[in-house]
Amino acid sequence: MKLKDLVVKILVETAMPMTSEEIWKYALERKYDQLVNVKGKTPWNTISAQIYVDMKEEPNSNFIKVGRRPVKFSLANLEQNKPEEIKLFERTGEIDKRNKYTERDLHKVFSYFAYNYMRIYTKTIFHEKSKKKDKGANEWLHPDLVGFYFPLKDWEKQVLELSNNTGSTPIRLYSFEIKKELDFRNIRAAFFQTVSNSSWANESYLVAAEISNDNDFLDELRRLSVSFGIGIIRLNLQEPDDSSIIYPAKYKTELDWDTINKLLEENPDFKEFISDINACITSNRIYDTAYDEIYDIEDLKSYFNI
Repeated sequence: MKLKDLVVKILVETAMPMTSEEIWKYALERKYDQLVNVKGKTPWNTISAQIYVDMKEEPNSNFIKVGRRPVKFSLANLEQNKPEEIKLFERTGEIDKRNKYTERDLHKVFSYFAYNYMRIYTKTIFHEKSKKKDKGANEWLHPDLVGFYFPLKDWEKQVLELSNNTGSTPIRLYSFEIKKELDFRNIRAAFFQTVSNSSWANESYLVAAEISNDNDFLDELRRLSVSFGIGIIRLNLQEPDDSSIIYPAKYKTELDWDTINKLLEENPDFKEFISDINACITSNRIYDTAYDEIYDIEDLKSYFNI
């Protein structure tokens, strides 16, 4: 076997970037060295030399160099479909902290921020509980979280009673879509997902832990926010108190009752949410246990200090 063909064989088997020394060590462990005729005391140098020649002289070379210290080699067709976090780890040995938590982990930080800085009670909507439909039937129907504001602590009892008696209950309903990150790769899909599943609410927000600071991206984000009335919230996982509303949502006075009814029919979490709001209006009392837990700030910092 040609040495270059053996290198390809090993890179395919391991499916990960390797230094020339690692390639030769792997060959020795599996006695692949017996398949090739390699002379000299440093066969790994021969391997790297042949790879570099192939990369330089072959227009369609499949070899690629990954990283610098140390230099590792891989095959282009193996790298194309790898998740970015795996590429990062193989290239630098570092773990992308964003990929050690899920979008639902972000609900903890957001519920803390919404409660303390927006005075909103939030509830996670588990789409898994919705009625089973044909694929695509309920796509982009469910928000990640819903929330409501009721000024029990802000208004006097008599004012609340008057508002209820006059049919102008001062409750605001909110819809939230949560993403781990926002950049040009996913902004349109994430944004229009938010638009699709939030038409029923008074205010709607797209929330993310990582938002690109590219100026062109921020201009596009602002344009979309203003055009469709969707607010943008940036979460700070290490310092939740430093989370912020980048662009406020546009308040809608009219609720989309048809969509509220559809969500209620489809999802038991949303049905409970509406029932809890009705109970709140009737009793002038908020039942905290009906909503997502508000974690202690130190617990949140510890959780995301990965």
